[in-house]
Amino acid sequence: MSLLSVLVPLLRVYYIGLRVILHQLRRRLHPRCPPAPVFPTQDGKVAIVTGGAKGIGYQTVKHLARLGMHVIIAGNSESEGQEAVKKIQEETLTRKAGVMLVPERKTEDGFEEHFGLNYLGHFLLTNLLLDILKQSGTHSDNARIITVSSATHYVGKLQLNDLQSRCSYSPHGAYAQSKLALVLFTYQLQHLLTANGSHVTANVVDPGVVNTDLYKHVFWVVKVVKWMTAWLLFKTPEEGASTTVYAAVSPEMEGAGGCYLYNEQRTKSADIAYDEELQRRLWTESCKMVGITDKSIRVP
Repeated sequence: MSLLSVLVPLLRVYYIGLRVILHQLRRRLHPRCPPAPVFPTQDGKVAIVTGGAKGIGYQTVKHLARLGMHVIIAGNSESEGQEAVKKIQEETLTRKAGVMLVPERKTEDGFEEHFGLNYLGHFLLTNLLLDILKQSGTHSDNARIITVSSATHYVGKLQLNDLQSRCSYSPHGAYAQSKLALVLFTYQLQHLLTANGSHVTANVVDPGVVNTDLYKHVFWVVKVVKWMTAWLLFKTPEEGASTTVYAAVSPEMEGAGGCYLYNEQRTKSADIAYDEELQRRLWTESCKMVGITDKSIRVP
């Protein structure tokens, strides 16, 4: 492994992170103060939130529960999930799963951890739920799939011949690749749903740079800077969840799919994410990796 193969992804990730932080700072210092969105109640609807026990996921669960949704928390720890449910119930009575920059290691199924947890797990879960989602969606009330990516996808490189990063591992490169894969997956999913005439939409959101516990593996210097400046430069988990909630329940997003959302607005993702051939190739390879076929998405 060359030093360059490690440094280039590192510099790209911190560069895009700095850009997002400066954008967030400008918004905080010069707020436009738009009125807080008022969403309709969601009684009778069901949401599954991965990583809903803490951070952005927890705030998403809390907001959706307050709107009357029946929310299912999917995560890696049952005890954390139960504790989150207890806290939300207490708050209601008186509302994302992933890893970042971890050292090289594998999931129980043998996948590189960033690619396995951040992307493949969501890819498989979505495909397993597609039949139910298709049955649930109607012409006037589409079922919605929301995937959480990040601005690091702008500097991500998809290595189709080495998705497991076996040849040259960089935690920054692997993380950015997993986030780019989520955007490519969402666009291909929406294309297939539209082609099948399904009343299901798929969108991807960017929560921004958020003050969560995902930063445990960054350099100690970054940890110190985060500790000193997060109150000003970083979004709170509640602020980070706002775009996810918007995508899930806003009437403005009814019937709209294949969108990249940031700060509750549709915006442009990385140019490479619109490469339809790359979308198809990633989809095909992902199906092989998790043991399903493209037929799983077709309308019965």
